[in-house]
Order: sequence, then structure tokens, then C-alpha cells
Amino acid sequence: MEPLFYVMAIMGCSDGSDQCAQARIEPVQYHSIQACQAAMPAALQRNSDLSYPVISAACRTKGRLLTQQQGNQRRSG
Repeated sequence: MEPLFYVMAIMGCSDGSDQCAQARIEPVQYHSIQACQAAMPAALQRNSDLSYPVISAACRTKGRLLTQQQGNQRRSG
């Protein structure tokens, strides 16, 4: 059986956060969902250069969505 790890997808979303597209994958592999979730605020800050009105993050394993950042970061401007 393969070792289980999580990666974080950075999502760019429209103003209403209803239309999101994966923009990036963070290069870090996390060994637990809790570690991935804890890293979300810093990852959102690092990726605030994306040209989307709303940036969000999602932790995934084997390509399946597991959890999504609940407080999406809105870009000002």
C-alpha cells in the first residue's frame, strides 16, 4: 500500500466563489489533513499574486478533494 500524504491546491475563484479553477499546487507534502489545513493561511498569503478576485485552498489526496479552506481570502483592489 502506498504511503498517504496530502497536497494543497491553490484555487482561483470568481467574485461569488462559485466558479473556481485550480491555479497551483503547493510543493509541500503533508502527512495529515490537520497539518495541511494548518498551513492554509500561510499558503494563501504566498499565492496572493494570482489574478483572481478570490483565492482559496483545498487539501487533496490522490486527486480527490478532501477539505476546502472555509474563509476564502478576498483580494483587495
